[in-house]
Amino acid sequence: MPNEPVLALRGVSKRFGAVQALTDVHLEISPGEVVALVGDNGAGKSTLVKTIAGVHAIDEGHLEWKGRPVQIHRPHDAQDLGIATVYQDLALCDNLDVVANLFLGSEVRTVSVLDEVAMEQRAMELLKTLSIRIPSVRIPVASLSGGQRQVVAIARALIGDPQVVILDEPTAALGVEQTAQVLDLVERLRERGLGVILISHNMADVQAVADRVAVLRLGRNNGVFSVRDTSHEEIIAAITGATDNAVTRRQARTTEAAK
Repeated sequence: MPNEPVLALRGVSKRFGAVQALTDVHLEISPGEVVALVGDNGAGKSTLVKTIAGVHAIDEGHLEWKGRPVQIHRPHDAQDLGIATVYQDLALCDNLDVVANLFLGSEVRTVSVLDEVAMEQRAMELLKTLSIRIPSVRIPVASLSGGQRQVVAIARALIGDPQVVILDEPTAALGVEQTAQVLDLVERLRERGLGVILISHNMADVQAVADRVAVLRLGRNNGVFSVRDTSHEEIIAAITGATDNAVTRRQARTTEAAK
């Protein structure tokens, strides 16, 4: 894994009036790495993502892109750098087909006419590369399952060839099979050399695909853990700020019963 991160946050802080949402947050994402960003409700995950995506300007600290300081004041700045964000609401147009959704706002034109053939061919190539299976690229998005809609939204983020992809709760409200489909896609993003920030409350999903877990608590860093070397209980303890919680107590009872 390359030593130099493609994206780094250095001492990032953000305040909304009297509310200190983020305080001196540090985070690094390397190419070909999945970093899970976890924390309880109100920990600052959404605010942190929005500062990276250009929705909120940071108050203190700075961001680095491939080792050089950069400023992100608006979403276009993040997109121009190579940062794509897939929000939880997906923002798909149900009445449009898959091709139209993939190229919405980035349509391919020949002079002043939409090049439907070129867009359809590129859409099929992209979906095939990502091993995404849908009945047809010309069916309305409204007819797709939840998992298929999620992978279409992720595929749309790749149209601009980003180097970092932020996924906000990509498996929320999905069934077991649909969740597996999305997690498979996350692994393929890593194989393509992309840096992935995965926001999730599902520890099973995190441990299935993430390389490292960055924990936020009350707007501050509360540890960065290697998934391979860290237990589920240690991550929960970092999230809650206490080693004595429902998860660790249940683990202790299970261990005691096994004896």
